Amino acid sequence: MSDIKFTAEASRTASDTLAKKSTSSDVVSGGHLVAKALKNEGVDTIFTLCGGHIIDIYDGCIDEGIRIIDVRHEQTAAHAADGYARQTGRLGCVVTTAGPGCTNAVTGVATAFRSESPILHIGGQSSLTQHKMGSLQDLPHVDMMTPITKFASGVFSTERVADMISMAARECFSGAYGPSYLEIPRDILDAEVQTARVVIPKPGSYRSSVKSIGDPADIEKLADILVKAKRPAVLLGQQVWSSRGHEDAINFVRALDIPAYMNGASRGLLPQSDPHHFDRTRSDAFKNADVILIVGTPFDFRMGYGKRISKEATLVQVDQSYATVGKNRDITLGLVGDPGAILAAVSQAVTGRVDNGARQQRQKWMAELREIEANKLEKLMPMFTTDQNPIHPYRLAYEINEFLGEDTIYIGDGGDIVTISAQAVRPRNPGQWMDPGALGSLGVGTGFSMAAKLAHPNKEVVCLYGDGAFGMTAFDMETAQRFGAPYLAVIGNNSAMNQIRYGQLSKYGEERGDVGNKLGDVPFSKFGDMIGGYGEEVAEASQIQPAMQRAREAIAKTGKCAVVNVWVDPNEYAPGTKAQTMYK
Repeated sequence: MSDIKFTAEASRTASDTLAKKSTSSDVVSGGHLVAKALKNEGVDTIFTLCGGHIIDIYDGCIDEGIRIIDVRHEQTAAHAADGYARQTGRLGCVVTTAGPGCTNAVTGVATAFRSESPILHIGGQSSLTQHKMGSLQDLPHVDMMTPITKFASGVFSTERVADMISMAARECFSGAYGPSYLEIPRDILDAEVQTARVVIPKPGSYRSSVKSIGDPADIEKLADILVKAKRPAVLLGQQVWSSRGHEDAINFVRALDIPAYMNGASRGLLPQSDPHHFDRTRSDAFKNADVILIVGTPFDFRMGYGKRISKEATLVQVDQSYATVGKNRDITLGLVGDPGAILAAVSQAVTGRVDNGARQQRQKWMAELREIEANKLEKLMPMFTTDQNPIHPYRLAYEINEFLGEDTIYIGDGGDIVTISAQAVRPRNPGQWMDPGALGSLGVGTGFSMAAKLAHPNKEVVCLYGDGAFGMTAFDMETAQRFGAPYLAVIGNNSAMNQIRYGQLSKYGEERGDVGNKLGDVPFSKFGDMIGGYGEEVAEASQIQPAMQRAREAIAKTGKCAVVNVWVDPNEYAPGTKAQTMYK
């Protein structure tokens, strides 16, 4: 909290917290104002871990009908808020107490920041009257959270609580999405004020449309470029799904006959059977395309900072953030606005514009890419189907893909195991792929899985963990189970942090390469048993599918989580790990 001047009545410390709340409609407490404001923002669930600074928020949430999911660690709470936002398209919310409550949530908030996920983090603080006196759990939370949020502030007046929440929520959806943080001191939350003095913005009355298409002239330019393109390619990124522009994106690629590649949360926008769905030839397309359209994803390390894209191609970038367009890589044309709205406007603009010669060339181009796709898949099939022992991680990923149903939400949590799964796992529909994103956080899977199941109770949720990732947050599987959100955890267990281990072995050799990255041989299926769910160990490739089927049946029968621990070969690595592409 920054140095500020304020006036406040002398704090009664503990008596403030213990005092019974008024039942009069003429007064309202700060915590109840938080709940009223959250409800106005469409929040129906908060993820939290209790603390004395924030208990009045819970009381308010009960009155407003907001579900309270209390976890065992604040990192999970923040990941769950992020996951809930990704699955619902609405504001996610995590509420933590002061001090370690806030610091424990930092990784989850930072993950949301790098993944452009709209979450509001509400944190407690000691009373204003105890400012900088060495009170319990006092830390400069706003200063700490500022670098990893779009908006961070303290709240210094009970009358302004709801207004400040509206302000913070608005920032979450301004431009590229992201998190906001509000620190609310205990005496601000506990205080009761006259309802007539309170500022509560009305829903829908203070927020403008965010469906901007930017400069209409640029829409026309892009339409002209695409109509004439003979070898175009489009990459649909995270923002296409998070902004719910996926239907417009689907219509766009089909209308213009453009091969589409998808990354991040946009995986699954097109079914594999769609003639415009491509996933194994992105590097080939980016080397040979005459027009490349990048929508809603930055030129970061996952894109080789734009260096792997042909310099001869006409490069167009669409993004919600002005700061992202043209960052790390020169572009031909940049459009800032809502991805779906822009693609819909371009689809409309090309109506009536015909270049039959170019269209025929595009058909030939897609046929060429399709042939390359088939050849690459053929080369992968021996690893996908091998019966080797220890189990090849590619075989595990392949079996998971075969296991997924039409409504299964897939979550990847780990290093190498998730990279490998991207080679095989193909979600069936939009919104059914979740991963750590650009921050590369391990431990997201538990919060993501719980949130996905809470958001979609009738859908199956499957999380593929690395054993290192599972060990970080696994205890909150009990939380998911406690709140009726069971899911299937499949663990690719190689007893190591293998993505890091490869680099160490290569650099330092066998004698020093295992330092700091080897883990114990833990039979994690017993964790499923321990929490009263289902657990099974798998050491033979032929048993992966039957084990997952038994786990599925157990979840359906008992309503409890299941853990299938699959022992995979520690000496098999993802191609990107071998090439160390994450550092290039």
